[in-house]
Amino acid sequence: MMRVTRRYRFSASHRLHAPALDHEENRRIYGKCNNPYGHGHDYVLEVSARGKPDGRTGLAVDRARLDALVRREVVETFDRRNLNTECAAFRDDVPTSENLGLEIMRRLKRNWAAAFPGEGPRLEKVALAETARNRFQITADEIE
Repeated sequence: MMRVTRRYRFSASHRLHAPALDHEENRRIYGKCNNPYGHGHDYVLEVSARGKPDGRTGLAVDRARLDALVRREVVETFDRRNLNTECAAFRDDVPTSENLGLEIMRRLKRNWAAAFPGEGPRLEKVALAETARNRFQITADEIE
């Protein structure tokens, strides 16, 4: 088996604000990220899949299929968007990078079999970096 990891980039803005919390608690928890005007990030997403190299091509993952899936389910959905106001996934959830990583994993898992039918590669994990210091990771088996 071989693990293949592809890297993608997209930009999005958000405001970290939990409606269930009062103004002071939101400021205490989220600090400058609670700015009413929001702020943006240039996210770096890594998607890892595991598969057996094909005897004919030598490839463990069809990169064109993976790129198309990520482009459709992630980049086209989130790139240059305000996550709070333009993404249905965050109507009820605070668009933290943790929640964004979970949403990305859900979208990829939900559409994986259509992109890789049969005994193709398995989605293994996603990692999302919002800054040079903040990186979030989730494995496919951690969510349904």
